[in-house]
Amino acid sequence: MAQGKPRDERKAHQWRQWIGQWRTSGLSVRAFCDRRRLSQPLFYRWRRVLERRAADSAAFLPVHLVSTDLGTPAAALELVLSGGRTLRVAPGFDAATLRQLLAVLEDGRLC
Repeated sequence: MAQGKPRDERKAHQWRQWIGQWRTSGLSVRAFCDRRRLSQPLFYRWRRVLERRAADSAAFLPVHLVSTDLGTPAAALELVLSGGRTLRVAPGFDAATLRQLLAVLEDGRLC
């Protein structure tokens, strides 16, 4: 680890607040710093430092894959239509036939 000045977390916290306020202000960096009487070079330096720290602290989480039982038959699809009607579609359905059925139901010809 590089030797240097210890981190001042109070300063970092304050700069995080200012940078967050600047992001929501809609102001340019120059205008924001002028209003707050902040040094523009320090603003840019702290923004870079805090972005680097955030990137360094990015966490990777382990992923656990769970296999599915391929021996289990697929479940039927169930569509709840307006008026409380239910349409159940069995596995292996014909997509063209389902499209035709839905078109008829949407037109209201089958009610």
